Amino acid sequence: MLAPDQPAAVPLNLHEYEAAARDLLSPMLYDFVAGGSGDEVTLRACQAAFARWRLVPRVLRGLTGVSTATSVLGQPVASPVLIAPASLHKLVHVDGELATARAARAAGTIYTMSTAASMSIEEVASAAGPWWFQLYVFVDRGLTRDLVARAAAAGATALVVTVDTPVLGRREADERNRFALPPGMAMANLQAPEPVPGTVAAEGSRLTSYASVIEPALSWVDLDWLAALAPLPVVPKGILHAADAARAVDHGARAIIVSNHGGRQLDGAVAALDALPAIVEAVAGRGEVLLDGGVRRGIDVLMALALGARAVLIGRPIHWGLAVGGEAGVRHVLELVRTELARDLLLCGLASPAEVDRSLLVRAGIPIESDPASE
Repeated sequence: MLAPDQPAAVPLNLHEYEAAARDLLSPMLYDFVAGGSGDEVTLRACQAAFARWRLVPRVLRGLTGVSTATSVLGQPVASPVLIAPASLHKLVHVDGELATARAARAAGTIYTMSTAASMSIEEVASAAGPWWFQLYVFVDRGLTRDLVARAAAAGATALVVTVDTPVLGRREADERNRFALPPGMAMANLQAPEPVPGTVAAEGSRLTSYASVIEPALSWVDLDWLAALAPLPVVPKGILHAADAARAVDHGARAIIVSNHGGRQLDGAVAALDALPAIVEAVAGRGEVLLDGGVRRGIDVLMALALGARAVLIGRPIHWGLAVGGEAGVRHVLELVRTELARDLLLCGLASPAEVDRSLLVRAGIPIESDPASE
């Protein structure tokens, strides 16, 4: 059951959630969440990449049920579907990140808080289950250090470091709409916090926007510096090249998030799913590999797992669920994907995510016997 602001018909899938949210939001807000950079070639490629694969199910397996449960960085989760970091949840619902974190806890999965959240670390952490903190590294290293300390003190269990944003991608819809935060809304984590014990208290409102102060010269040295700041696993997000993935693990990364920032950064970049197999091969089991970008169905999750991902993260569909039904809408989005995945596992003759491997997939249009992926 969704909240009172639900549409007349409860959405049956994530595509219908997007349509319902579009009807509810202003064009400016919808474009802010849905849009990508440039000509949005990469944005479209994120979902299109899944259509290049087909499943080869097994039958007569004697299964009476399946489990979608797995673990990520040692944390048990009810399904391999996590919540990706995304900014400013209050833009689409008054309860903002608090509702999202509560929904993740109820769904038994991991919530990732954005540096650019509309509610503070401290406001949300107390209501969250297991959660990660996504970090932009700023030229102001004192601010960066404070954010890491605050996240660790509030109970974050991993530090997701966005590495694909030396500058923001050009999002023309936002320029055309003259996107601006509404009065009274701010990026709460960039305001003056209560001091964390052992750190220097921030003075005043440090930032209202992060666009011009992200470190443009981020390097491997910075990754080492972050790993030394807090006893949290470091998870780089935004890696698409296999050599970068291997090097990240060499520098202590516990997991890699294969991501093109949802098509919001470099337009023309490869789809995350297309980059996944080479990265899995390069990491070679030395860390977990996660995928972010274009996941809209349980079948998408299954394909990502078959190509070597430990789990996936979803971003925009969380905003759609939040806009349509608040906390209940986010819970329903997560449950839709989980139940689709459970059904798809059973139809493929698989009892759990642990049984998914590359033999499940062939490339669309290529005979099975000619496809190396089927060997």
